Amino acid sequence: MRPALPGRRGFLGLTAAAGAAITVGAAGWSRLAAASTGRVLASAGPLPRPFAVPLPVPPVARPVRSAHGTDFYEVEQREGTAQILPGRSTTVWGYDGIFPGPTFAARSGRRTVVRVRNGLAVPTVTHLHGGVTPPESDGYPTDLLLPVRCAPGGADAGMAAAHGGRTAVGYRSYAYPLPQRAATLWYHDHRMDFSAPQVWRGLAGFFLVTDAEEERLPLPHGERDVPLMLCDRSFEEDGSFRYPAPHDHDAFPDGVLGDVQLVNGAPWPVLDVCATRYRFRLLNASNARRYRLRLDAPAGRSAPFVQIGSDGGLLAAPRAVTSLAMAPGERFDVVVDFSAFPLGSELTLRNTAAAGGMRDVMRFRVVRTGKDDSRVPARLSTSFAPLVPDRTMPVRSFDFRRTHGPDDRQMWTVNGRPFDTDAVLASPRLGRVERWRFSSDFHHPVHVHLGQFQVVARGGRGPGPADAGWKDTVDVRPYEVVEVLVRFTHYQGRYMLHCHNLEHEDMAMMANFQVV
Repeated sequence: MRPALPGRRGFLGLTAAAGAAITVGAAGWSRLAAASTGRVLASAGPLPRPFAVPLPVPPVARPVRSAHGTDFYEVEQREGTAQILPGRSTTVWGYDGIFPGPTFAARSGRRTVVRVRNGLAVPTVTHLHGGVTPPESDGYPTDLLLPVRCAPGGADAGMAAAHGGRTAVGYRSYAYPLPQRAATLWYHDHRMDFSAPQVWRGLAGFFLVTDAEEERLPLPHGERDVPLMLCDRSFEEDGSFRYPAPHDHDAFPDGVLGDVQLVNGAPWPVLDVCATRYRFRLLNASNARRYRLRLDAPAGRSAPFVQIGSDGGLLAAPRAVTSLAMAPGERFDVVVDFSAFPLGSELTLRNTAAAGGMRDVMRFRVVRTGKDDSRVPARLSTSFAPLVPDRTMPVRSFDFRRTHGPDDRQMWTVNGRPFDTDAVLASPRLGRVERWRFSSDFHHPVHVHLGQFQVVARGGRGPGPADAGWKDTVDVRPYEVVEVLVRFTHYQGRYMLHCHNLEHEDMAMMANFQVV
């Protein structure tokens, strides 16, 4: 058996004080049940003024060629410079040197091949989050893409091979056949032990899948279909990203929170809108920050969201909601009708799960009228089919917990074990429905690769308000059991589930399963 990797963070050396933080009492429970998790890493310099910059929208990637039902793309991971803070430059690690990376617009059932060149100085792994993807292109954390200037056979290649990884030097082609419904997906770095700092520095972007069913709907489209990547970051005084050094990680065992709110890479931006309907594709791409979104309108009113989709695509029918709870990795597609507000109105998207300046996310200004031929139909998807349980289906339990390791030190685990590339916790059969139970001692957003699932119970009751539709990531709250029905289709092989608090993931809170 290959040993579990401790990683550069030294997750086995978490402080005793961190362990004491999970003691359950009145104060402990209050802390654990709080909406926010992690510890704020304060920026070293002055913070930018909110609502002073326009919302940027990532460019759409264009295929370099298309042939035989396949679209081929090329993208380079490299350093770039962004003007995130006024008067200061930030070096980002970005796909094509930008943050967020380019948005890929793909079609269900049409094969997409993305050739990635690693022009950085560190190994990377690219994972298509929410993709129904063959195992060799899923972005397993030891399937390293070494830098283009790296000689083969070095220490990183040896580590990857020792842990079952497929190593490439310079270039790797990821093949995405996309046998799935239209959905808002995203791609990001997934390198073992280093996902958190590498995503923090910019390695993330949108990947949007469309299909005929969605295209027939009269939903807002074009410039009124807007992706919104929400994340938080901290900055050094010179404008560079601030993130804990390796020897400082014991101070952030719960996760790293920034003190600057970014949307599509801009701090507290503003979007000028028409008095029409807009579709917003909301993505929580934060390392650890959770959101409880509310749209505040003039005169103390709260504007409703109409939720039309979740992680795995369209809901069967729209849902009107006044707030949305989002854990890291989750996506929600919503429609907002700005025609209900007079010209000149300003609406602020707020995060009521945060404190201070982080309660503000971005602002919308209704600046002009416009023709609107969109609407939200009462029925969105006829292809949405509930999974049906049966008495003979397998039932599996996965417990996400901080526990004691060697020398009585603390570590994040799944079923009491840190990640071991050789260990397989489950062997689900291709195409069969199973009931999986996730339990937790903390806030853990659980992400399952390959599989789409439906939440059927939370805390012994029915699904919660944020659980509707097909999901690939679910927020499991402290001392709660979430039950889902899951089915794996199209591909056999090794996949994984893990906590999508990226600091927890890097501290080995991952586990393998093998689809047979």
